Amino acid sequence: MDKKVIRSHLSPYRGGLEARRPWCRATARSPTLVITVSVVAALLVGVVLFGVRLTPSGGNNTWVSAGVRDVLNAVSSKQAITTAGPLATVPDPSDRLLGGLLSPDFDESSCLSRYRAALYRRPSPHAISTYLISALRRYESLHRRCGPGTSAYARAVERLRASSPNASTSSSSPSADDCSYLVWNPIEGLGNRILTITSGFLYALLTGRVLLLHSSGGALDNLFCEPFPGSTWILPEDGDFPILGMGSLNGGHHESLRSVLRRGEDPGAAAWLYVHLRHDYSKIHHDQQFFCDDTDAALRRVPWLVFQSDNYFVPGLFLIPRHEAELSRMFPRRDLVFHHLGRYLFHPSNTVWGMVMRYHDEYFDKADERVGIQVRRFRWAPISTDELYGQILNCTQRETILPVPNVAATGGSDGQPTKQKAVLVVSLHGEYSEKLRDLYNSNNNGSTSTTGREAVSVHQPTHLGAQRSGVQEHNQKALAEMVLLSFSDAVVTTAVSTFGYVGQGLAGLRPWVLMSPVDGKAPDTPCRHAATMEPCFHAPPRYDCRAKTNGDAGRIVRHIRHCEDFPQGVQLVE
Repeated sequence: MDKKVIRSHLSPYRGGLEARRPWCRATARSPTLVITVSVVAALLVGVVLFGVRLTPSGGNNTWVSAGVRDVLNAVSSKQAITTAGPLATVPDPSDRLLGGLLSPDFDESSCLSRYRAALYRRPSPHAISTYLISALRRYESLHRRCGPGTSAYARAVERLRASSPNASTSSSSPSADDCSYLVWNPIEGLGNRILTITSGFLYALLTGRVLLLHSSGGALDNLFCEPFPGSTWILPEDGDFPILGMGSLNGGHHESLRSVLRRGEDPGAAAWLYVHLRHDYSKIHHDQQFFCDDTDAALRRVPWLVFQSDNYFVPGLFLIPRHEAELSRMFPRRDLVFHHLGRYLFHPSNTVWGMVMRYHDEYFDKADERVGIQVRRFRWAPISTDELYGQILNCTQRETILPVPNVAATGGSDGQPTKQKAVLVVSLHGEYSEKLRDLYNSNNNGSTSTTGREAVSVHQPTHLGAQRSGVQEHNQKALAEMVLLSFSDAVVTTAVSTFGYVGQGLAGLRPWVLMSPVDGKAPDTPCRHAATMEPCFHAPPRYDCRAKTNGDAGRIVRHIRHCEDFPQGVQLVE
């Protein structure tokens, strides 16, 4: 990219940024400062009165005493101080590595968004566990050793080929250094794909597997940058991979986990298995045993797992007892899983980042506040355009997300509005942004002064009419809109929408959720402020592994509760 263009992209964040971004302005008496001073005072009191001895915690040069841990634990979670395992750190807004979340081992020009996207988002107040950072660095080393193009990968593929029923040679005995793999199979739209890749990656992280993406038909072409240095996460499409027809695998396949368990065989004896985690798996308890401790132990012996899912099944991994300790160390706050892993994994390609920057620089760069409104209509929840628009307006004005227009308001002392508020509407259809634009467009300058002395402008990048997940250009535009949504200072999303889940998670915001219609009408409560930014697992397992009968996944552990926007589902909460 031309150096002049690069400078123009970064220029809003040099110099006058503090004057234009409310969340960058320093306040003399901020709660953070007060709590920080209080903690330091408590530490000094502990040293003077109790002879507290400071000792190193972990290998990250963080010094903490056992006697002071209770003081630290009492600090508000908003200050992101935690002592569950190694201390967690809050990323500095100017830190391009996000507090160690990202690896420094990349050429910045190959993926402009990797180290720059955070500059356009609200600074994340959410701490990152140093244990998670160490786990990510270990995984990167594993992927570099075992990924495509390595001798370890070639040996693994050869052993898989030799295990085929039609193979003429016998498989060699595996060694302790052999690699094991998890292959993701695409299905549904981009939001679902991002959430299921995240789920698969966490499972790979927990079980020592290498995650590979089967980009069937170029499903991921020119969408994302490679997240792991020195390797690729794309399964090579050379036609020589031993597992054929991955796109047509289903739960009834002979080599599926369901079939193996039905036959009473040991899943761990298989050379490869297909795991069916789509929404219809909830009818078959054999599929749901994937989330059982004994099945998880058996699957560790299987070199190759192939899975397909249209669910964010991360909460299901928190139900497996053997992973409980590891997950609590990675995520002392359970409601930050997608926020951290999403920002680690998904960096838009330079093509998509160019779309994002062009739209941002034209419409949002000078705004004091950015509001994202994501609108989606589902066939199973019909509602008219006017009814849904009224629900959006009722929600945003009642919760003071958008002002009530008043053309008689004057603005500041010079007659100009004192605050510029830019509204991003993300929808397949253009009616909602048009109605909002008409509402706030009564003045010649395209904005309406309001009782709050705000000028509101409304923008919508695309209105594609229909979702076309198989079209690369549509996927690129959808990803660009997800990223723009994540730049928001406040987010309104549609219940059950995976698109909204991705935007809110990357932003690190609890959204205002437009609740589903009732009998074609907006509910009396138009929206609710979500209890968590975590996506909903729409089809959790209904099988109780211990009782070996039907159960309720939302009542097993404290940090998994039924979703507000979809009560049948469950999600992680703090």
